[in-house]
Amino acid sequence: MRTILILTACMCLAAGALAGSIVVQKAGGDVSVRHGVTEGWTTVAVGDVLRPNDTMRTGKDGNAVLVLQGMSGTSVKRLSLPAMVIVDMSDIRDLTQEELMLKLTMEKVRSSPEPTAPERLQIPDAGVVHGTDGKSMGQSRENDPQIGRALLNGTKVLCDNGFYATGVLRVMEVFRLYPSLAGVFDHRLLLAEALEKSNLKGEAIAEYGGMTRLEGLTPAQQSLLQSRIAALRK
Repeated sequence: MRTILILTACMCLAAGALAGSIVVQKAGGDVSVRHGVTEGWTTVAVGDVLRPNDTMRTGKDGNAVLVLQGMSGTSVKRLSLPAMVIVDMSDIRDLTQEELMLKLTMEKVRSSPEPTAPERLQIPDAGVVHGTDGKSMGQSRENDPQIGRALLNGTKVLCDNGFYATGVLRVMEVFRLYPSLAGVFDHRLLLAEALEKSNLKGEAIAEYGGMTRLEGLTPAQQSLLQSRIAALRK
């Protein structure tokens, strides 16, 4: 049933093509890109044009600047990528409220445990982690929280540039794939603020409320959460 729901939702949404293109304006240190579902990473060069199914990664000493160009070739927005970031180019786009709500439903369905029929054949996990668009996140030996943290760093870049809707979806996916990261205050705050900026007041209140139950909160953190909840309830 869960698979049917996901497939139905996917058929209702066309893949959001970016208006114009994304061009690498600057690249320093360890900066690489992966095309589509391929496992290999290749070095990025200034002037490279990235596609929606590409993923960019910066290493410990890496940094890059991406320029979003309009259909006429004029610069629309610049994104600065610091070190230790992973960003899917498909996330650099705006979603309508309807698209966001449908994709949120898809992500919640993915996150819910699927009932297992007693007679059902259990197939072992292939050990490859996939992104929200079915893109491979690497072999099992790479499947560690460090990748999740790099994805969250990339999500912060998205939110800093106003792409809150895709930021919400990316954080939720990371929490599903790397549950331990959902217990970190700053990571949860990133999700709550993105929900708030996406005009999802009820979801934001629920997330801030859930954060009050995190272990080891400081008085300042507790105060911040209570003030955010109070402001949203006005």
